Amino acid sequence: MECYCNSQKLFKNCCEPYIKGIKNAPTAETLMRSRYSAYATHQADYLVATTHISQRNLHSKEDILLWATSNQWQKLEVLKSTSTTVEFKAYYLNQNKQQHIHHEFSSFVQEEGNWYYVDGDYY
Repeated sequence: MECYCNSQKLFKNCCEPYIKGIKNAPTAETLMRSRYSAYATHQADYLVATTHISQRNLHSKEDILLWATSNQWQKLEVLKSTSTTVEFKAYYLNQNKQQHIHHEFSSFVQEEGNWYYVDGDYY
């Protein structure tokens, strides 16, 4: 199966090893892509674990799972990335099957060899 993150790679060779904890994401963009795939596959534990500790109280596991499961994730488009930021568009259908685009400029930080999502600006 092709990866949800639109990398043109197989899921098992792309985001799945990060989501399963077999490997750590090597870059902020890789982490962001794997987080998108985690939304698409409803992996709330991974999403919580890869959110920076300073931000975790703002995102409950229940809310993350509700957001992940109430939408049908269609496609990810990475617009640009730096070593610590990623701008992307996530295309999805809401529960009423209406098309939406989540456009975000996200910030990431690396601590002790692990990347974490910090926050984002939405457009």
